[in-house]
Amino acid sequence: MDGDAEEGLVRGCSCRGASGFVHVSCLARQAKILVEEADERDLDDNQWHRWYKCSLCEQQYHGVVRSALSWACWKTYLGRPEADWARTCAMTQLGNALHDAKHYEEALSVKEAVLSMQQRLGASEKNVLITQGNLACTYELVGRLEEALSMERDVYSGRLRLNGEEHIHTLMAANNYANGLLTLQRYAEAKALMRKTIPLARRVLGESDTLNFKMRKICATALYEDPAATRGDLREATTTLEDLERTTRRVLGGAHPLVLAIERNLDESRDALYARGLP
Repeated sequence: MDGDAEEGLVRGCSCRGASGFVHVSCLARQAKILVEEADERDLDDNQWHRWYKCSLCEQQYHGVVRSALSWACWKTYLGRPEADWARTCAMTQLGNALHDAKHYEEALSVKEAVLSMQQRLGASEKNVLITQGNLACTYELVGRLEEALSMERDVYSGRLRLNGEEHIHTLMAANNYANGLLTLQRYAEAKALMRKTIPLARRVLGESDTLNFKMRKICATALYEDPAATRGDLREATTTLEDLERTTRRVLGGAHPLVLAIERNLDESRDALYARGLP
């Protein structure tokens, strides 16, 4: 601890009392030691989560602690060979931390570098799809919507091929792809994808799963936002959103962000319905 005398204490998890205050450098040393020990002993658990999750409360670090620890992680493994797993993980973690801190352009540069490296080194399709999914999200946040949609389509196709249509990762990819279609006002494609996928999500995840709620919300939004919407489309959208509002309020609570978003969609759908002179 002597070398940390000039370093301030920070709090970045849910630990209470004195145990909630730490030096970032101490967290970095602890994570480095645990990862090295796990690697030397060839443990199934490589302890990498210690770079982003508290060992006491198990909450992921957030805010400045997450950012500082991610930079420390990258500096720790930067000198390793490009194909080294820890170096790749550190690079990915840095990109995610920059994203969470809303430094989207910087996060984009890191994530593009990770994807390029994975493709060059022949990484597994699973790992490439994970990186592409993260990258698509960042493309969307910096306004590169067409690139985001193209990558979301690739991820969905890859997940279908790798995991099959009923796997949770495929369902999540379908949801992301449909949301991208909706953002670009490609309503017919978004509706078609969700009408195909929602029954699968219901069967696999159940009626009360949050992903199922999100899919139904996308489908209803595509119905009422489409300039070519028929009266039947508007009635279906409003009925769906009314049911969603009741169900999500019961399951998630009235203050949940998804519930609040559904309430806004419901108001818009009703307005569209009333504009057609329909009760």
